[in-house]
Amino acid sequence: MKLQFRHQKFQEDAVRAVVEVFAGCSSSGMPPELPDETVLEQLNKIQKENGIVPSSKLEGRYNLTIEMETGVGKTYTYIRTMFELNRRYGWSKFIVIVPSIAIREGVCKSFQMMQEHFAEAYGKKPRYFIYDSNQLNEIDHFCSSHFLHVMIINSQAFNAKSRDARRIYMKLDEFQSRRPIDVIASANPIVIIDEPQSVEGKQTRENLKEFRPWLTLRYSATHKEDNLYNMVYRLDAAEAFKRHLVKKIAVKGIARAAADNSNAYLYLERIQIVEGVSAAMIEFDFYSSQGVCRKTQKVSAGTDLYANSGEDVKLEAYRDGFVVTSVNAEDNFLEFANGIKLRSGEVRGSVGQEQIQRLQIRETILSHFEREKQLFSQGIKVLSLFFIDEVAHYRIYDEAGRPQKGMFAIMFEEEYEKIAERAQKETECADYRNYLAKIPAALTHDGYFSIDRRGRMVNQTAGDDKRNQISNDASAYDLIMKDKERLLELDAEKSPVRFIFSHSALREGWDNPNVFQICALKQSASKMRKRQEVGRGLRLCVNQRGVRMDESILGTNVHRINVLTVIASESYDEFAKGLQRELAEDAAGRNVSELCMLRPEDARRHPCSAKTAQEETEDRAHLHKSLYTPDLDTEEWLMKCVAALNGRLRISKQKQNAKTRDSRYDLIGRLTETTALTRTTVMQILTGIDSSVFEQFCHNPEEFISKASDIITEQQKVAETKSFVRT
Repeated sequence: MKLQFRHQKFQEDAVRAVVEVFAGCSSSGMPPELPDETVLEQLNKIQKENGIVPSSKLEGRYNLTIEMETGVGKTYTYIRTMFELNRRYGWSKFIVIVPSIAIREGVCKSFQMMQEHFAEAYGKKPRYFIYDSNQLNEIDHFCSSHFLHVMIINSQAFNAKSRDARRIYMKLDEFQSRRPIDVIASANPIVIIDEPQSVEGKQTRENLKEFRPWLTLRYSATHKEDNLYNMVYRLDAAEAFKRHLVKKIAVKGIARAAADNSNAYLYLERIQIVEGVSAAMIEFDFYSSQGVCRKTQKVSAGTDLYANSGEDVKLEAYRDGFVVTSVNAEDNFLEFANGIKLRSGEVRGSVGQEQIQRLQIRETILSHFEREKQLFSQGIKVLSLFFIDEVAHYRIYDEAGRPQKGMFAIMFEEEYEKIAERAQKETECADYRNYLAKIPAALTHDGYFSIDRRGRMVNQTAGDDKRNQISNDASAYDLIMKDKERLLELDAEKSPVRFIFSHSALREGWDNPNVFQICALKQSASKMRKRQEVGRGLRLCVNQRGVRMDESILGTNVHRINVLTVIASESYDEFAKGLQRELAEDAAGRNVSELCMLRPEDARRHPCSAKTAQEETEDRAHLHKSLYTPDLDTEEWLMKCVAALNGRLRISKQKQNAKTRDSRYDLIGRLTETTALTRTTVMQILTGIDSSVFEQFCHNPEEFISKASDIITEQQKVAETKSFVRT
């Protein structure tokens, strides 16, 4: 397979934002000679066009920040920016700095995959190389050639204490007693920092000065507050989703139910409607001739688990009232006669961490097969990605150093074999059935981790490179980084891998367009963030011709195919709130001014179509709920939400005092926080409700906010459940 690339407007806008800052420069190939006042004026013009608060000064000479949501082609964009700066101004020396060897290999692979695409557009191919302290002739070529030349370097190569890292600052005999860093700096380079939040620590910032860059460009989806220098372009999560540039996110939460007096094991896998009747797939203990095991069974109202808990002998744990009284597909729960209520994804009884993880693995495989059956005939390969906290949970080594299966590998193969066997029996597609038959469980998963100097898979932490414990052998990433196209091929023999296990090496910088499931099998102590994990699967998928399944191919149906399912070790609400919190944290450094404060009487006069600058900024700080739940911005859902508020929102009158009368509430902001909707959607809801209902806000603002939030959240869950049942 060969991935296809094409020019897209939002990427062109990001390129233009950088290039136009220096409009008027001559094509001398040297840094610009424009007055700082002119550059600042042009910078401000671009910022205003892109809805960004204008900078009051130039921060350094020069620093520009570009924010692009994960999965929209950040690497493509900065490579194209190099070509355009070279074409317009003759600037030819670029250095790409990345936070790890893994990401370095991925960037190098991107240059390789895209060179023909850019050659067609610009009539030239760049010369690019990975910095190696033992290949110093490459540095001489970099500095002396007149071609577009790119050096790719990971930060550890100039920011660690190992001898290899120190060589860049040493006068070397084999380099004519020159320091490599001095030769590099003499080229007047433009430095591009990929993922600066992971590169620029205090010491690294000082070391970066040694390169003497005259222009530094920073690209990331998650900039830190102290990395924001002269922002020129922003494409955030909400905007990327709205423009159909990334996948929609769905969440399957696996969580322990509230404790009760019974030890009966129960796991509610899913609720479905079959021929108009609600039924649930539930796992429970079962006594057979081999002893107690677990089975999954479809149940409906009236099913008695005690009667179904054994062949000859029944399990006493299910005797007391475990008769299903209702299966509620609307609110996604079932209830027993003894009052126990279980929501989809909840597990109860004597359940340990390993059982939760097994359920996560099972749900990931089930989701994988569901998506695979849908997309196989369209020539789209489905991949699933597991994040784990300890490599030893996937791969262990015996005394002789031979690799053995770890806990997760064993769990995966056990669950996969059962689900794959059932899938082969149920599918009507002979080609898909044959495809599955050719892939054994042991070959369809693999681990991608750092490799130590003995060739063993190991955890990678921030200090490993500094202690030089991790091999520089990039072959550890060959398939996942360098041979991405092969991983995407629907060929059972050449490319059987469909499930990928990884540690922190793939936390950022790597994404494969066909990752449709992400599962975090890590303990709560893990420091990996939700946004980083989710970001690995946001890219729109490609088919076997390498064509991206985007709006140009699918029209408005992009999100019928492009859905990323996250299997979380927590409830849906907990995961969603955590993701929301991280998005708010990422937005914290954007100079968000004072909240737009609205009194009740102001809300109806506020224009929905013309948002203030403050509101635009705040919208970026709050991810639209529809990013991870379906269709909440439709006219139908808004009407149902308004109807629910009109019919049920009743507020008691509160005695008014001077303090209450003078208080100014940010009603929209508060509802935005509690419902995870955008300000625009909240405004649409508030302006739709009856005047008599809205006027109750004056009676008791806090009660109004609380009850309105509850009603809106309830309507969200109803929409989510209906969409889940449909899919």
